[in-house]
Amino acid sequence: MSDDVKWICVYCGSGEGVNPAYAAAAEELGAAMAAARIGLVYGGGAVGLMGVLARTVLANGGRVTGIIPDFLIAKEHILHDLQDVIVTDTMHERKQLMFERADAFVALPGGIGTLEELVEQLTWAQLGQHAKPIVLADIDRFWQPLLALIDHMRREAFIRSGLNIEFEVVAHAAEIVPAVLAMAGRRAARAAEETVASKF
Repeated sequence: MSDDVKWICVYCGSGEGVNPAYAAAAEELGAAMAAARIGLVYGGGAVGLMGVLARTVLANGGRVTGIIPDFLIAKEHILHDLQDVIVTDTMHERKQLMFERADAFVALPGGIGTLEELVEQLTWAQLGQHAKPIVLADIDRFWQPLLALIDHMRREAFIRSGLNIEFEVVAHAAEIVPAVLAMAGRRAARAAEETVASKF
């Protein structure tokens, strides 16, 4: 386990999608996180990719914290085997707690909710509100339309110098944990260099 990355927040679908590769990636990521002794912070549901991921982490001896708003319990069905379940009053409270408890963020395939949570973290990072690693798991090129839109924003000068977005894109589940740890290592090294430079 990395000293800098003890918990990863994973955003992903409350459905499994039509492509079996998505659920397979969730399983592979869950096993890899447990093997690396990195805990999962996620939306608390038992359905879709969320359920596949959380059950796999648990089945491999890992730790899982689920955070779910009260009004979603009936729809997403809390996974009752979790070590830690937090029920919130609002989505805003849920997202803030997920942010606070995570050392990094990963986006697997998902729908509007997954996209919204991912974009919020990209925005906060762009505005200097956090420097936590963000990794897009581009399983079977799922995130290519979003990446094309981000490139379009850059070309149109809506993402300008000083407002860049730092994130990693990986194509395979096996690359996710190494990418998170590599980003965390680079940022820790930069922070150390800046500390040394500030003393002179």
